[in-house]
Parts: sequence; structure tokens; C-alpha cells
Amino acid sequence: MIDMRFKQFFFDAKTVTSRVDSATRKVLSKFGAFVRRTAKNSIKKAPFVSRKPRGKERTDLRRKSSRPGKPPFSQTGLLKKFIFFGYETAKRSVVIGPARLTQRGRGEAPSLLEHGGSGVVQRRGRRKRVTYASRPFMGPAMTKELPKLPAMWKDSVR
Repeated sequence: MIDMRFKQFFFDAKTVTSRVDSATRKVLSKFGAFVRRTAKNSIKKAPFVSRKPRGKERTDLRRKSSRPGKPPFSQTGLLKKFIFFGYETAKRSVVIGPARLTQRGRGEAPSLLEHGGSGVVQRRGRRKRVTYASRPFMGPAMTKELPKLPAMWKDSVR
């Protein structure tokens, strides 16, 4: 008598979906880490610029701004320090970007740097509306890392 067992050949949906979910989490987390690293590396420390003419003593120094269309210079180090990524289990996606800074109106600064626009600046008790040119850093970082994503998916489900 021949005894054939076919149980091992049938599709086990729970096993397959759990392995796909695990691979998705690993691949997207790795992609988020790569984009985060690229974005942080694109932000350089700002060089100093003097406000006074060349013949005078240079005690009044300020940090230079980057050119519009180029990644922003780091003025205080906060932007570079607070770029994070996180995997969203419910949506099976990864969120990458700077955290919203809350001290003295800095919450809108990362968005203004990326997309440009106008915001309110408060200095010495006065409020002033200022227009910012875009200095994208997250979009170019994702564009640079996106071609590597298909290679990360290759043989990821085991």
C-alpha cells in the first residue's frame, strides 16, 4: 500500500504572509535608513561670513545660507540631528523625514526648507513675515536611493 501525504505541498497562507510581512519590514526599514543617511550627509555645516568690510576687524560673524535649490547648511545642528525614519505596520510603509521642532516657531522650518514658502520670524520682540526659497534635502535623498530598492527586494522573502 502506498501512503502519500500532500500536506507539505499545499499553500499555507499564514506562513507565507508572515514571511512577506517580515521581509517588507526589513527591506523598507533598510531603505529608510539609507535615505536618512543620505539626507543627513547632504546637510553640511555652514561657513562663516563677515558682515563688516575687509579692512575692519571681523568680530561680527554669522553663518552663511546655502543657495536656493541646494541642500540647506546646518546653522545649529538641529535639523541634521532630528531626521528619523520609522516603519508603519498598519500601512506597511516607511516614513522618513525631520521631526517637527517646537522651540520658538521652529516647527515649520523643516517644511519651509524642503518646499519653500513664507513664515513668521520673531527677533527682538518683533514679528516679521519672511519668504524662503526651497532648499530640498529629503526629496533628492530619496531619488538617489530609489534605484537601489529593487535589489533590496531580490530574494528577501524566504
